Amino acid sequence: MAEARIYHNSRCSKSREALALLTEHGIEPEVVYYLETPPSVEELRTLITDAGVSVRQAVRTKEAEYKELGLADASDDELLAAMVAHPRLIERPFVVTAKGTRLGRPTSLVEEIL
Repeated sequence: MAEARIYHNSRCSKSREALALLTEHGIEPEVVYYLETPPSVEELRTLITDAGVSVRQAVRTKEAEYKELGLADASDDELLAAMVAHPRLIERPFVVTAKGTRLGRPTSLVEEIL
């Protein structure tokens, strides 16, 4: 792994802010465009666990797919499978460094692992 990895969506302001924060600290992260290359269920489960958030906190509930797929009462395993199949459902950005993993919402949480 590079010094850091960011699961990035360039259309997302929080993701852009986190990427800018990394580069401001002299870190050129490995950028994973997760919409094009979604993580596996196990990789996503690890990101979520390591970030200290719940699966439900890592789901974008306002995306159309969330409602279309009827995920309001889904189990964690069902949510993970849906997030991998429909990566727009993954909350962003996840940032990984040697010091840990954070879901960068708010962006200031990323500072904890720099």
